[in-house]
Amino acid sequence: MEILLGQTLTFTNDPFKTSPDTAATHHERGAVVIENGKILAVGPAADIGEAYPQAQVTDYGNALISPGFVDTHVHYPQTAIIASWGKRLIDWLNSYTFPEESRFGDRAYADRVANTYFDLVTATGTTTTVSYCTIHPESVEAYFTAAQSRGLRVLGGKTCMDRNAPDTLVDSAQSAYDDSKALLKKWHGVDRLSYVITPRFAPTSTPEQLDALGALWGEHPELMMQTHISEQHEEIAWVQDLFPKARDYLDVYETFGLARDGALFGHAIHLTERERDRLREMDASLIHCPTSNMFIGSGLFDMAGLMETGHRIGLATDTGGGSSFSMLRTMAAAYEVGQLSGTPLHPAQLWWLATAGSANAIHLGDMIGTLAPGYEADIAVIDLASTPAIAQRADRAEDLWQALFPTIMMGDDRAMISVWAGGKKLF
Repeated sequence: MEILLGQTLTFTNDPFKTSPDTAATHHERGAVVIENGKILAVGPAADIGEAYPQAQVTDYGNALISPGFVDTHVHYPQTAIIASWGKRLIDWLNSYTFPEESRFGDRAYADRVANTYFDLVTATGTTTTVSYCTIHPESVEAYFTAAQSRGLRVLGGKTCMDRNAPDTLVDSAQSAYDDSKALLKKWHGVDRLSYVITPRFAPTSTPEQLDALGALWGEHPELMMQTHISEQHEEIAWVQDLFPKARDYLDVYETFGLARDGALFGHAIHLTERERDRLREMDASLIHCPTSNMFIGSGLFDMAGLMETGHRIGLATDTGGGSSFSMLRTMAAAYEVGQLSGTPLHPAQLWWLATAGSANAIHLGDMIGTLAPGYEADIAVIDLASTPAIAQRADRAEDLWQALFPTIMMGDDRAMISVWAGGKKLF
């Protein structure tokens, strides 16, 4: 049993639905008790100390003890090509993504990248990722093996494509089904790992492959399914050309049984009114990737409008179309997108999106993303004065949110004092 001392922040409500002050409980001198990989208790340090006098204590002083960040849409195979100069989405895929992903049939190479990826993201406080791998089963094996060795709760799956991609990255409807089924049987539910059915997006799958993956999801409805939707106007026009009978982009996925609760739709920027209504009705999750949307010039996600109408939304880096591995930078970008849209986000909303909100988006909100008894002990301990610039601004703060916001806007891996996964300290 261990006790971590510091400031504690626990969301008890959604700050998009209530005021920040009533959405969270903050203990300026708080404590978190960890036992057997889970959180046993959270509360004022004095009360916790009296209740658990025999526990080992780690005192982090004035640092913030937060849930680890949850990144709901990444492409770990793009780690090495992050921040590559490009034009638009399709150009970027052809110039950088596809050549790099073609290398992941080499298990040794996949292992190296997977380990580098997890070293980078855990150093920024992220403890859960949802990743697209490549068409190669080796890429999935490398991803899950690297996560398992660190005790992380992660989700991911083999990316399926059987057209409009290089020969080195094309599978088939049958191999997509067979490989995905074999991988989910091997990995899903092992330790803290979950398999996700993963068609890349409609333009790179034939109707036959989408139908096969829809059938697989029907056989395993307990799984999540991830894909992309409505990221750029050229992409939407391409989908209309490839699927002329579809009412819209979403209708393609609906037709093949790939749209319901448990679906994770990346980007979702340029949605029609019908698509917005149907996505809310089916309780699918929309994944906001702000650094990617700006880096590739895709557009501005309508956070305020979608939240107001009751959509389930997660936050994500979209590595490597996104330009950072850090959820701090991702929160900052989400704030900037909100400003450009005329709807600024409060620090409480940003932090909730990166923790409890994203956990809810991937249907794990009862397990991770919150500091509360019974939750898994995935924790980031954060210095709110990690650089001179942040420290001098935080020193003038009048409340927690003013103290937290400079770290959101200017923080990086220097702010991470310690990260815990499943009750074990990673660093």
